[in-house]
Amino acid sequence: MNDTRRAVLEAVADGPISGPDLAERLDISRNAVWKHVEALRDAGFEIESEEGGYLLGGVPEYGGPAVEFGLGAPFAVEYHDAIGSTNDRARELAAEGASDVVVLADEQTGSRGRLDREWSAPSGGVWASAVLRPDLPPAHAPALTLAAAVATTDAAREAGVPAEIKWPNDVLVSGANETAEGEATAETEETPDRGGRKLAGILTEMEGEAGRVSWVVVGVGVNANVSADDLPEGATSVREEVGDVDRRVFVQRLLERLDELRADPEATIDAWRDRSATLGQRVRVETATGEIVGEAVDVAVPGALVVETDEGERVRVHAGDCEHLRPV
Repeated sequence: MNDTRRAVLEAVADGPISGPDLAERLDISRNAVWKHVEALRDAGFEIESEEGGYLLGGVPEYGGPAVEFGLGAPFAVEYHDAIGSTNDRARELAAEGASDVVVLADEQTGSRGRLDREWSAPSGGVWASAVLRPDLPPAHAPALTLAAAVATTDAAREAGVPAEIKWPNDVLVSGANETAEGEATAETEETPDRGGRKLAGILTEMEGEAGRVSWVVVGVGVNANVSADDLPEGATSVREEVGDVDRRVFVQRLLERLDELRADPEATIDAWRDRSATLGQRVRVETATGEIVGEAVDVAVPGALVVETDEGERVRVHAGDCEHLRPV
């Protein structure tokens, strides 16, 4: 949504305001006012024409202009009813020089998760990828994954879902010592504990050179208004936990929180600790160089998991697959 159209929308939201008054306020022609009003109506905004002028009667349920209206963060939104992958489209926009643009879709038809794993992204979810150009050294870019996890968790909690974060990039609804089907199992340390049912995941991609970040794409996938039949095993959704959520508001809160945290790794780490499902757990982390087993005791800038092994050594893990282990 361009600045003039946004100004028209804000004016009619405070209306009623006449066409001539709006034209004078924005220094555009009355014909231009009419074209902007019609474009907003085409986008789903209910703009009424009363005796006193134009008045906003309703906001569309979802979509790019709907999310941008009232958004307290400097993001433009490119919306698609369906798209192969929001991350792929965001990478294209990043290569073209875009910044602070969010690709948002109702459905993804070719989505992927971390390590190119399959990711279900049916209609009704929140599938969003933000193009960022952070003023951070490449070594600190992983903090943006944690920032997105905190932002997603906070949006979910505002919707009533008791979400927590599993290192490094999963948002869960906790269920202690549950299998994927929710049944209790024997307490053996060799058995991984999912830590809960997966609500959301984050996929971050980056390009940089000569010690600087060129761009970062932060992809967030949330099972929002998705039914159980459309979810993979071990997953849950906002709908399953508390009922349908206003996705427009959910996305706005997520983006506003991400905007608050994206330039502050220290604040991100503090917030992540407070929302962690991993800290204090016995974990097994598969890394490129081997397996690390011990207690997850901390997370350090820019997002490394600190594991205290059985030998008393504290190891920082910067990347890997983390499993919670059941208590002995």
